[in-house]
Amino acid sequence: MTSPQDARPGLPRGVRLGVDVGDVRVGLARSDMDGLLATPVETVPREVAAARILAEAAEGGARAIMVGLPRSLDGSEGAAAAKARTLAEQLAEALAGEDEPPEVRLVDERLTTVTAHQALHRSGRKGRTHRQVVDQVAAVMILQQALDVERSTGARAGELVTATTADPEDGPAAEQQEAR
Repeated sequence: MTSPQDARPGLPRGVRLGVDVGDVRVGLARSDMDGLLATPVETVPREVAAARILAEAAEGGARAIMVGLPRSLDGSEGAAAAKARTLAEQLAEALAGEDEPPEVRLVDERLTTVTAHQALHRSGRKGRTHRQVVDQVAAVMILQQALDVERSTGARAGELVTATTADPEDGPAAEQQEAR
């Protein structure tokens, strides 16, 4: 008998987290150990999001943190994508010193918030109450999409984010970092 993990030899078993970055709130979702199903965790204020995500990753032994990267329909990135990249880089930096840190990955999340609002509306939830849970629903959608990619390809979804190890006073690498 084979387990779901046997079908994906390149991916270790473990929890994955999904993150939807907003200006004010950040939605957080998590998967089961086999990476089959995404479920909502909570919505947190943006200013404490990194600390809460890191705590959830440590508590759950997360193997990957999938941060939604909002792109325009034409694939370009704007201010919202820059905020998602910044949070992903903060997470990667904070995890860099760990023995086996979870991967931090940016996953294309075009239209997930719009789709989350539509799903909440179809479920009968009033529009003014969407704000409290829409980020969680969007995080679930981001994570579920990434889990589906993992199952179909045997590889992690998205773009790997690595910690920057350059000293800010070390010339060109620092200049690139400052230009972001």
